[in-house]
Amino acid sequence: MSKIILTGDRPTGKLHIGHYVGSLRRRVELQNSGEYEKIFIMIADAQALTDNADNPEKVRQNIIEVALDYLSAGLDPSKVNILIQSQIPELTELSFYYMNLVTVSRLQRNPTVKSEIQMRNFETSIPVGFFCYPISQAADITAFKATTVPVGDDQLPMIEQTREIVRKFNDIYGETLVLPDAQIATDEASRRLPGTDGGAKMSKSLGNCIYLSETPADLKTKVMSMYTDPDHIKITDPGKIEGNTVFTYLDAFARPEHFEEYLPDYSNLDELKEHYQRGGLGDVKVKKFLLAVLEETLQPIRARRGEYQQDIAGVYDILKKGSDAAREAAAATLDEVRAAMKINYFTDEALIAEHIKKYKQ
Repeated sequence: MSKIILTGDRPTGKLHIGHYVGSLRRRVELQNSGEYEKIFIMIADAQALTDNADNPEKVRQNIIEVALDYLSAGLDPSKVNILIQSQIPELTELSFYYMNLVTVSRLQRNPTVKSEIQMRNFETSIPVGFFCYPISQAADITAFKATTVPVGDDQLPMIEQTREIVRKFNDIYGETLVLPDAQIATDEASRRLPGTDGGAKMSKSLGNCIYLSETPADLKTKVMSMYTDPDHIKITDPGKIEGNTVFTYLDAFARPEHFEEYLPDYSNLDELKEHYQRGGLGDVKVKKFLLAVLEETLQPIRARRGEYQQDIAGVYDILKKGSDAAREAAAATLDEVRAAMKINYFTDEALIAEHIKKYKQ
């Protein structure tokens, strides 16, 4: 069986370094691994509209921002298909059929749906489109016959819901859909990067993000104001590593060569942590090191973005080609689904012949 990846993001804002650590960096590694026959990267605008229906311009404008972030992070359109979800109408039809295989109570029990509803204060007025997101996601995954779906821990219930739909469809209609597997980041630092304020999640509305397109000046401002250990008042005070955002970011980004280049007094991150914990190391010095590490990481991303921004028409051409390739794959799957469900009336020659024979008599 071919190895195929589907992954993507909602276009509700520019992507930040949390996205980079959690998914983008890994996607670039996967595209360059040569292990996968096809990789589909979806800009999930239709999904974004389920809770932004009153502000479609927000979604519309951020499609190009996400596309630029993808390309600047190193995704190569010659190796991956970058597509816009709403431009693949076959996904809607698949969702419609899958809705018959899932109960309302099962959707209500989905932990991810429950937490997202609570976070958006949808308890009393849940948009149906948002409520049915797990079904839509199952359509996305199965349409491209994805064998692998890179996700964070919080999305595992969504993949399990997809697997349930696949099993039920195949049980009823015969082996048609591919059963996908979730791929989870193995290192803790890549699972979820906190906001610069120490909050559990980066959020544009909270103003605690560092964007991939951050200017050097804004990057410096954000890093130097990052949350550390509130009890580490004097340099001589012992400091805490746990919950210290600066060290969480260093866990995710710092490499041995960074110490040689920017902080030669220490050979690795463990030495830096040990000194901070025993006291005698100030927050400013650690933040300046983090700033150097992040600037080295973001500088080439920023430069590539600048190049792509000079050819926006070319970026839209990349999205068009990726969407066309994705639609071709989805259409092929939909044909197989219709045949399995026996609703392919105009191409089922046996059915037509049967009825011709029946009414000839």
